[in-house]
Order: sequence, then C-alpha cells, then structure tokens
Amino acid sequence: MTTATPMNENQPVPDILSVNNIEVIYDHVILVLKGVSLTVPRGGIVAILGANGAGKTTTLKAISNLLKAERGEVTKGSIVFEGERVDRMTPTELVRRGCIQVMEGRHCFGHLTIEENLLTGAFTRRDGSAAIKRDMEMVYEYFPRLRQRKGSMAGYTSGGEQQMCAIGRALMSRPKMILLDEPSMGLAPQIVEEIFEIVKDLNAKERVSFLIAEQNTNMALKYATYGYIMETGRIVMDGNAASLRENEDVKEFYLGVAEGSKKSFREVKSYKRRKRWLA
Repeated sequence: MTTATPMNENQPVPDILSVNNIEVIYDHVILVLKGVSLTVPRGGIVAILGANGAGKTTTLKAISNLLKAERGEVTKGSIVFEGERVDRMTPTELVRRGCIQVMEGRHCFGHLTIEENLLTGAFTRRDGSAAIKRDMEMVYEYFPRLRQRKGSMAGYTSGGEQQMCAIGRALMSRPKMILLDEPSMGLAPQIVEEIFEIVKDLNAKERVSFLIAEQNTNMALKYATYGYIMETGRIVMDGNAASLRENEDVKEFYLGVAEGSKKSFREVKSYKRRKRWLA
C-alpha cells in the first residue's frame, strides 16, 4: 500500500497551457509555424507580439483547434491544457474544458441583440438557467456599457461595444482561459485601455488566464506579465514584460523608440539585417 505524498506548499503550480514545439501546415504544403513553444502560467496574462503575418493568429487557432476550418493542421508537437493533450480535440470539447478563443475582428452576430449574443456563449453549459443568469449579471458588472445596450442589435453598436460583447460572450462559457486575438484592432486608444483594464480585473478577480495576440506591443507589455515575440512563424525572443520593455531591439522595432540620433529612411528599410535574432 502506497502513501500519498503531501503537497509541498513551495511546489510550483503547473502551467495551465503548454505548447510544445508545434509545426502548422496549411493545404498540406505551406509551412506557417516552425517549432513554436510557449507556456501560460495558471492565472497569468501572456502576450504573443509581432507584426501582421508573423503567425500570432495561427498559434491561437492551433491551440483552440480551429485550423481545420481553414485547411490547416498541427503536424508536429503537442498542446497540453490543464495537464491533458488537447490538439486532437474538437473546439467544442476544448470550450467545455475551459479554453475559448475571442476571434480577431470580434465576429458578433450582427442580427442578434447584445444579450442574445451573450447567451450564445453559454450554449455548451448544462448547469441551469439560474447559473447562467448569475453569470450574465457578472458580465454586465464588468461591462456596464453592455447593460445599457443589451437590447440593441449588435451590428449597430460601436467597435468597442462589439469587442466587449465578444469577451463577455466568452465569459459566459465559464472559461479558465481566454485566447484573445488582436483586441485593440480598429479601436480608439481610450477604448483599448478600457478593455485591457477589464482584462486585468477579470484576471485578478475571476482568475481567468489570458493568452493575448497583439500588434500593439506597448499596450500588451503594460498589462502582460510575460511576452513572446514572433516573426515569420517562429518565436524569436521571450521574457518577462519588464525586460522586454527595456530590450533595445524591442524598443526600436516594436515600441518605436530608438537610442541616439534619428534613423534615416534607408536605415529603417534595412532594419531586418540589424536584428540580432535574425543575424
């Protein structure tokens, strides 16, 4: 008879998500991701940073199992969520386990009201209408604008309200982790700040972990605890947010801050040749 080993209080909490050396191919021939590995600690906010086309969205879709809809597939590596390999599950199974993606561009149902959109997020739940009603109230507390607009057709609301609706809809599934794709896209700076503040509150109060793909490096590093920088389908740099903000390459190429005198246009055009990670 074996004796259970007592839990060590100093033992590190296992990561909620672990992506291990994955490769993604589209149409059986187009290699999009090459050896991508990253982790998200339980209760953390992690950012994937990089320019358009770097592979951020593909990484999120690989995790949420949405690649097949675009004739893509994970051909190497593994994805582990909550200690269980999930890269062969359906998107619905993954949502039931607590991982959901908020797509780039919001994708609200324009012909439904805000409240009807929120209710679609609870489609996979089986815990009854009372629990769903409580969570609806919770969403309205985090997003007061949605309460004001709950009877409005989502297609006639502002971009910021639609982004709030998309995040609120994800919350209605009772997630342990949200994959958030380009939340700042097409929004005014003050709205972006408001949304990131709500993400911060959800992380602190509801203990929802976040993996955020974002081009707005400055905003992402302000709220994330750790970041990964992607270029051409691979991770080229990673570190805690504070160290990335102070890194000279990141400051020059992603934050728009350069040391010394102004760079000429000729120098800017050839910037890739001077990146240490591409040398």
